[in-house]
Amino acid sequence: MATLLRAFTLPRRLAATALACVIGVSIASAQAAEKIDLTMGVIVAPGDLYSRLTASVPERIAKATNGRVSVTVSDSLVAPAQIASSVRDGRLPMSAALHTYLAAEEPRMGIFNLPGLINNIDDYVTVRKAFWGDDVAKIWADKWNAKDLAEGAWCTTRLFSKEPIHSLADFKNKRLRVHNPQTAALMQALGAKPTPLPVSELMPALERGVIDGVFTSACVGNAMELWRVAPNVQDWGLSPITGWAILMSENTWKSLPKDVQGQIEGAMQELQKEAFGNHTQAVNAALKEMEGHGAKMWSANAEQRAALADPKLNQPAYESWYARAKEVGFDGKAYIAKVRAALGR
Repeated sequence: MATLLRAFTLPRRLAATALACVIGVSIASAQAAEKIDLTMGVIVAPGDLYSRLTASVPERIAKATNGRVSVTVSDSLVAPAQIASSVRDGRLPMSAALHTYLAAEEPRMGIFNLPGLINNIDDYVTVRKAFWGDDVAKIWADKWNAKDLAEGAWCTTRLFSKEPIHSLADFKNKRLRVHNPQTAALMQALGAKPTPLPVSELMPALERGVIDGVFTSACVGNAMELWRVAPNVQDWGLSPITGWAILMSENTWKSLPKDVQGQIEGAMQELQKEAFGNHTQAVNAALKEMEGHGAKMWSANAEQRAALADPKLNQPAYESWYARAKEVGFDGKAYIAKVRAALGR
């Protein structure tokens, strides 16, 4: 009888164990399949690599996570100047922020705005690899509560103007849109009138005569067809690079499963490679297209750039940067010396 009872009970135990396993697998599968919805704030930047690559984030992350993470990109949720603080304040889980917009608050974010320091994308990449990439990742974490997922740079800056600005004297009394405090200081030293404006207002401001010219990305200027009202497209080498970063709130990042974190990091590193690898090609394509439309392309020669580098002109930009560095709590002169050492200058 006991043998018969054991024979009857064993299959029931096996069945129960199997059922428990099935339930456990089902719960694990449900957890693994749970969808994660995120929103990423961006700013309006028609035609630039910034827009092309940030627009690709949803597809890249969805593919990397097998559809588990969904990202919605929006350029209307927060003002451009709040694109980084929106992550820090918990208003958005992600954003594609510009370092330049934060240069007044954290001067290390604006090293590429200082006259004659970082002159092209190769300089930027060199300094990033040397030390600045690690520095800025820590700054994002400490001051903006943000995980730095990927970085890139806008197309090289050009000065679009109604009248030619081919000498230092030509800057005088010109109302010029600038996007950072260091260029603003230099413009004031040249006798120009620096004017901050968001990208969306550039064309109307030029058409109405509110401004005489615009410092902006060559790709944005081409896409917005600024050359129709400001046909002089000039390369003075001023603030040539504007960096950007794809950020995620540290709180959001820490809430993600480890496997998802790894998948997202991999996808964003691929995006970063493209951002730097395709930069020069994108700039050259924009310049060629503008020239084909009749824009008057011009570049300052070595003598003109040397005149612009006169300490009497650019010292105010550096001194204000050093003063702000002291307020923030670091040695600005030592930091710039470190940048120059990385560049071999």
